Amino acid sequence: MMYKTHSISSFRSQCKLSLCLAMIGTFLSSTTSIAIAAEHKNHPSSSGVNSKAMGKSYSIPDAQGDAESKIIAVINGQLLTQRDVNNREQLFQLTAGIRLTPDVMQRMRPQLIKQLITERLHTQEMLRRNINIAPEQIAEAIADIEKRNGMPPNALRNQLSSDGVSMSTLIDQIRLQLGWGQVIQQELGSQNRITAQDVEQRQKALKQEVGQPEYLFNEIFVPVENARHPEQELQFTQTIIQQLRNGAPFPIVAAQFSQAQSALQGGSLGWVQKDSLDPEVATLANKMPVGAISNPIKVAGGYIIAMLSGKRTIGNEMGTLMTIRQVFLPFSSKLNPKNPTPQQISVLKQVNQMQQSLHTCQQVEEANQKAGGTRPSDPGPMQLERMNPEMGNVLQGLQPGQVSKPLVSIDGIALIMVCSKEKKNIADISASEIANQLLSQRVEQVSQQLDRDLHRQAIIEMHTNTNESASKPVTQSKRKHK
Repeated sequence: MMYKTHSISSFRSQCKLSLCLAMIGTFLSSTTSIAIAAEHKNHPSSSGVNSKAMGKSYSIPDAQGDAESKIIAVINGQLLTQRDVNNREQLFQLTAGIRLTPDVMQRMRPQLIKQLITERLHTQEMLRRNINIAPEQIAEAIADIEKRNGMPPNALRNQLSSDGVSMSTLIDQIRLQLGWGQVIQQELGSQNRITAQDVEQRQKALKQEVGQPEYLFNEIFVPVENARHPEQELQFTQTIIQQLRNGAPFPIVAAQFSQAQSALQGGSLGWVQKDSLDPEVATLANKMPVGAISNPIKVAGGYIIAMLSGKRTIGNEMGTLMTIRQVFLPFSSKLNPKNPTPQQISVLKQVNQMQQSLHTCQQVEEANQKAGGTRPSDPGPMQLERMNPEMGNVLQGLQPGQVSKPLVSIDGIALIMVCSKEKKNIADISASEIANQLLSQRVEQVSQQLDRDLHRQAIIEMHTNTNESASKPVTQSKRKHK
């Protein structure tokens, strides 16, 4: 038997898009393929590579006096401008829901530029392999994310526009992730298949480890170009850690800045054993409390920021698995609890009446659709023990078929019904889950090797205020990933 858990293209793009868009969270929405195509046509990204650029010749932007047209770097003849950097900075702040001070952003900027350079190399490799992503594919990906997040149409374009972020910045990120997935798929070749024997070997290894600790880790990996002078990267990791501890969402920060393949899953490594971790991270595993964010951890090739999300014993973790449905009635304006509007009072009365009439999950779904479907009725399977305490307390006392009391927020009022609740040993790993883990590890290894090759072969000219000259980045040491 062969396990083709996903094509690598969809495996990578789905994970990345769910972060790139779903983590943008409360406002991202879709647009039609025609609209996206028009947007890109009217506002082409500077990341596009033309034949002259790839021929190592380039032209200086016409607006010589425009600060945003300042050249930051030339990557194999392709320009990276200040406008590209500014747009990415704005997009990061928008998705993270935080506003960074100029001083903090200044400390983060060098690493952001390095990431943009890597993305340019990825884009060039896509073009060399004649990999093209049609506008319709991008539109379809955005529409799928919107559907899963219950987002209204056109909110993405409007929000990005109001915050001064070019729509093409986001489109380019999506195109890159879809295309880079196809590059990795080509590199993997026949390794894109996990055999039944591969899965069986891993199952046997896990049985030998029953009773040993297992960890749910998230990571941000920051590579160090020059091992003798890691000061810049260390300062960057310290800045990121401070933002995380101040409330910046870990998955969003990982998706934007981590240079490991786990960035596509928001830095999530899933449940891992000690022998699958970098030795330096494994040393801290038992000492870290759940929810803690580590200080910078020096590993081969760079630094890791680790967050421990859970601990369990291999082969034994009882959990409460639940499915729910919700109906959400939105307010027309933000709620002021001391001075509710007539519309908000009307919504509360409507919800109180609705609470008495809902008896099945199907009825809840229909009620949510009738209310406009501004939030998805089915948020997907969830584990009671991993919910935030407030929501856990609400759902813990509900039995299947029971509806909650009205849950009031500043945006509207929700009712939640439990559809199913089951105690289960969730430490059991299915064959398909094992296949996914093995495939993701192969993707990590192949992607890292290809990244090293692209950087080693590249001609990169830095046009910063430093004394940097044209150089080739130092090859990164290979990280341990079993």
